[in-house]
Amino acid sequence: MKVKKYVAKTMQEAMKEIKKELGPDAVILNSKEIKSGGILGLFQQKSMEVIAAIDKEPTLPKKGSKQVITRQYNMTKQAEQSQVLDEIKHLKELLATQSFQSENNFPPVYENAFKYLLEQEVSDTLALEIMQSIVKKGKEDEHVTKVQMKELLNEEIEKRLAHVSFKGISEAKRIIQFIGPTGVGKTTTLAKVAALSMLEHRKKIAFITTDTYRIAAIEQLKTYARILDVPVEVAYSVEDYERALQTFAHFDYIFVDTAGRNFRDERYVQELKNMLDFKKDQVETYLVLSLTAKKTDIMDIYHQFTWLPVEKVIFTKMDETLTFGSILNIGASENIDIAYITNGQDVPDDLVKPNKQKVSQLILSRYANV
Repeated sequence: MKVKKYVAKTMQEAMKEIKKELGPDAVILNSKEIKSGGILGLFQQKSMEVIAAIDKEPTLPKKGSKQVITRQYNMTKQAEQSQVLDEIKHLKELLATQSFQSENNFPPVYENAFKYLLEQEVSDTLALEIMQSIVKKGKEDEHVTKVQMKELLNEEIEKRLAHVSFKGISEAKRIIQFIGPTGVGKTTTLAKVAALSMLEHRKKIAFITTDTYRIAAIEQLKTYARILDVPVEVAYSVEDYERALQTFAHFDYIFVDTAGRNFRDERYVQELKNMLDFKKDQVETYLVLSLTAKKTDIMDIYHQFTWLPVEKVIFTKMDETLTFGSILNIGASENIDIAYITNGQDVPDDLVKPNKQKVSQLILSRYANV
């Protein structure tokens, strides 16, 4: 890794130098304001000191050397150990699921439906509740067809989503903040929702990004801003963020992008608390989650962000998976609204406005094939 210190009059100038020398994939490790010059502490000039880094391709040892052989051996052992651990974990999950299923004693067609819900990553508890509810209605008929069972499942799923709101942006809120872990597609999702607001609802919009960790993230939002012909501000500090909000005070909506970091790091959530203002009456915060993540990870991410006042959830990458149970898990179990689902990279086209019927259709879309 190449690490270098930059000193410039402003953060923006420092970022330009970093991008020019290290490229758009550089990351900011640290930044602080420094003072220099002056006489007896007076008339000192302020500037920014920024530490940036970029991964460099390591110099590889010669083929056949002892170092290479040792490294290859270690990598092989690590891979074997990882594979063994994965297999043990899979066996434990399989045994737990089989034990869980065997206790229910459902007739074959019900057992088949129950297994399907679990394969769709509906939580064990929720899947069992759905099947038990069908049984309690007196529907435990061994001769029920798959078509009839699908109708029963659809009814139960929709019932559990009846209290969930699927409304998008609130007319009463102006500042729309997007938060979430790395890799879920926050910036692209923000651009889709913003474009929809501008093109369909004729709203005047602006962008703010607080994602100063990666230069490429800033450039991505600026690209969307150029395409949509809307202004964008980069906030390197809380003061910058407040100034940007004031600058865009006359806009209908202000869309705020944030850095995606390791959601298991509590410091990341604390950084969001410190940077963003969750107390304003006009603020609405969206948690962006990826449907390609495991159901346990999705629930862990959601609970990690409950320290913040999250009003709504957006699910991304619908087109990259065939399992949709996590939508039901979040909606039915966590009493949180689901605003949008994204199904591709096109802005603003690949944005779905969900409802309980669409969610049920997604979950049951492959039931006829099992």
